Amino acid sequence: MSTKRTDTVAAPRRFPLREVVIFVALLIAVLGVYGIMGAAYSTRMLVEAACYAILALGLTIQWGYAGQFNAGVMGFVALGGFCAMFFSVPVNEAFWDSELPGELAVVLGYIVGAALVVFGASRLDRIGVPKKLRTVITVVLAVVLYLVVISAFRSVTGQIESQAGFVGGLGLPPWVGWIVGGALAGGVGYFIGHVCLGLRSDYLAIATIGIAEIIKAFLKNSDWLTRGTATVSPLPWPVPGPAEVGFTLARALYLSVTAVVIAAIFFLLHRAYHAPWGRMIRAIRDNEISSAAMGKNINRRRLEIFVLGCILMGIGGAVLASFNSLFDPQGYLPLNHTFLVLVMVILGGPGNNLGTIFGAVAVYIIWLMSEPLALFLMELAVHFGESTFGWDAPASLDSRALQARVFVIGLLITLVLRFAPKGLLPEKTKHVD
Repeated sequence: MSTKRTDTVAAPRRFPLREVVIFVALLIAVLGVYGIMGAAYSTRMLVEAACYAILALGLTIQWGYAGQFNAGVMGFVALGGFCAMFFSVPVNEAFWDSELPGELAVVLGYIVGAALVVFGASRLDRIGVPKKLRTVITVVLAVVLYLVVISAFRSVTGQIESQAGFVGGLGLPPWVGWIVGGALAGGVGYFIGHVCLGLRSDYLAIATIGIAEIIKAFLKNSDWLTRGTATVSPLPWPVPGPAEVGFTLARALYLSVTAVVIAAIFFLLHRAYHAPWGRMIRAIRDNEISSAAMGKNINRRRLEIFVLGCILMGIGGAVLASFNSLFDPQGYLPLNHTFLVLVMVILGGPGNNLGTIFGAVAVYIIWLMSEPLALFLMELAVHFGESTFGWDAPASLDSRALQARVFVIGLLITLVLRFAPKGLLPEKTKHVD
């Protein structure tokens, strides 16, 4: 009896020519910005692009890995920024040396107690209370307790604003606020996920938009906690600031910190993507019914990936707020902190971590440089019109050039969706014959 021996020959690895060409083009663009705008401006641009890369990585694992369309990125960015502010700004002695902390703690205790009472009322059906009666009792208790607690809460917060301005911060190192910012965003994402992940993708997008606006409204109107529209500044850096070593070197040091953060996140996501957990997440994305038939806990895995993405958005928001050295709740806009991140993921390629980083840097360069380029072209056209046809120069060219950024980004996303719908660096999938 003869045996037949078969040898398996591994396919040769393809040279990543596409990736090399794209990143070389990006490097040339960065060097061009350095040559035109100078080192200080360009380094600042790269730091902000790195912060947006962290946000984009959070969105790409939600949308690219699991197919969850989160349109409320802005809310989680704001939560991260709030934690960066609260944990790093100096302690407000006017608040802590008064009786206000004790009064605030009592009111917060009342709020927690009221929430527990309402939660307990919502479970009365388990001891035999009819469900309709349980609902009536829960609603009545919630309304009455809210009116009682909110009156005491507003009284204490009004005293804080009049006597101390706001509660101040904790005076801890900035990186503590970054970690807590990610944890807070993940905790809020866990709550949102339990409520919203059962919705279809379009309804999930609508729900996350609403929740992001609620978070922004809370931070904007909580003057006792965030100073509201008055803003909080300056926020300390984890590295020596511009006053100590100069703008360029300080920003370069901050860029090195963000690069380390991105490298750590990229390494962990790369390992997770190629691990059994990552393959399971993609299997759920591609065929949820088959995955459930194989015994996979669909809801749990979807919640895990949603929370993980929210954690990265919180960290990115905290790092960005610290770098800007300013916390302004009114400055968080859907265009800048949701739509722009979405364009970065679409350009780079949903589900491709390296492509997402490329998309973040490339889109942010286009976003910033489209304004001075548009202003230059407008001034050139005005000069030509005045000298040739005697036209009068239009007013407020600067504001008109600023609006050109929106047009350029809209044109960019249209071209990408038309010619590269999976992004410039699509997710790599292995096909088994």
